Amino acid sequence: MNFPLLTVTAAVPAVGAILTAAVPATRRTAAKWLALFFSLATLALAVLVAVRFDPGGDRYQLTESRSWIADFGVRYELGVDGIGVVLIGLTALLIPFVIAAGWHDADPLETKSSRWRPTQGFFALILLVEAMVIISFEATDVFLFYIFFEAMLIPMYFLIGGFGDRAHSGSDENAAAQRSYAAVKFLLYNLAGGLIMLAAVIGLYVVAGNFSLQEITAARAAGTLDMATNTERLLFLGFFFAFAVKAPLWPLHTWLPNAMGESTAPVAVLITAVVDKVGTFAMLRFCLGLFPEASKWATPVILVLALISIIYGALVAVGQRDIKRLVAYASISHFGFIILGIFAMTSQGQSGATLYMVNHGLSTAALMLVAGFLISRRGSRLIADYGGVQKVAPVLAGTFLIGGLATLSLPGLAPFVSEFLVLVGTFARYPVVGIIATIGIVLAALYTLVLYQRTMTGPVKEEVRTMPDLRLREVLVVAPLIALLIGLGVYPKVLTDIVNPAVEYTMSDVKQTDPKPEVDVEAKNGEAAK
Repeated sequence: MNFPLLTVTAAVPAVGAILTAAVPATRRTAAKWLALFFSLATLALAVLVAVRFDPGGDRYQLTESRSWIADFGVRYELGVDGIGVVLIGLTALLIPFVIAAGWHDADPLETKSSRWRPTQGFFALILLVEAMVIISFEATDVFLFYIFFEAMLIPMYFLIGGFGDRAHSGSDENAAAQRSYAAVKFLLYNLAGGLIMLAAVIGLYVVAGNFSLQEITAARAAGTLDMATNTERLLFLGFFFAFAVKAPLWPLHTWLPNAMGESTAPVAVLITAVVDKVGTFAMLRFCLGLFPEASKWATPVILVLALISIIYGALVAVGQRDIKRLVAYASISHFGFIILGIFAMTSQGQSGATLYMVNHGLSTAALMLVAGFLISRRGSRLIADYGGVQKVAPVLAGTFLIGGLATLSLPGLAPFVSEFLVLVGTFARYPVVGIIATIGIVLAALYTLVLYQRTMTGPVKEEVRTMPDLRLREVLVVAPLIALLIGLGVYPKVLTDIVNPAVEYTMSDVKQTDPKPEVDVEAKNGEAAK
């Protein structure tokens, strides 16, 4: 029997969560180191998954399949394609940085009104989310995916509501109320999407007779599963709605600014750089794989919604006064680009969308974590409370600038490659949509540079005059992320070699080929040679 590598990769952080939660409350430091150890062990396993994955091999590899609920055709089926591999890698890579960045975020406060939960609970919940996200990227049984797609909401609810941002301008009671509101809104929006998806999952079973993604897609390709047009469209809408909430796509996005604004910076990274990627990943794997014709039918509307997300998110980000809410609205704009690339139905667009998921995770993590370090020093999230930081904390300001430049997709940094591929892939099939989407690039430059100017440049405000620069732990958190942003910006081939074969399979699911260029390049080169 082959070693169940995918199961172990998801199980290690789950075991780590249990052991971390069991650490006595008086041993807070031990709980932190234990959580960090299990996150690094998970990262090592994710690297092993990437090493053992053959981009030129079968579509789904390292597969596992066991009977689970036989009476209902539910199986414990796991498998990864190139898209799943890189997203598992992203998740496993970011969690150690999230833990290290949040090292003191759950330490007890001295005030009697403090409602902070035990420190070990904070880190145990992070590991639990990691385990559920990883198995979501691995699941090839639709019902198995659904269970963890929904289950991850519970630990996230407690992370948002129980360990919120301490930099709050109001009283302790008001801060607690705001955290509670953000957590409940997050939960209700995503539960609503999940309930609609559950109805679609049941409908899929009625039509297909099983929940196996591989069996259903094979039957669709062979013509042995004939799904009525209206049935397919309704099932597609049920799945897509849940994924659009998680993504988040306009107009289902409103929970994200509240959740990120009231969370600690590491939890905000966990939300937008890790958890939300499950939504866009599922659009590629399940919407396009299970419902190819309905996906093409819905494409025009989805492209319009993606464009609105791009422009709306960027415009609202420009006017934000809260640093974390600005990053949240910027993320809504970026997710618009990802969804645009997915439904452009071109190989460049879908490769770019997958790379965008990875690069957005890295750039948002870098920017948000540095912003969290900045906020923890000043005790305020308001942009107006800062000024001249680069004169007193140049390393902090420099890393903040690089994170911001990555967010606006500066050439030479990793997000540029993915955004360029999304726009090229979109323009090839929908030129007008591609042209409009470029407005988002201009607006990204505006909100990023205005944020940097107002916080880091100008006269030094009295409240930031004694602000310390980044400490060693904080530098160790940010430096690897910046190195990856530069490295993948210069040499993205390490990811594209893994992703491109998986994208070809996805394109074949929807029976699409790339549009031919209007100019025959080979013929033109031949004439030039003569």
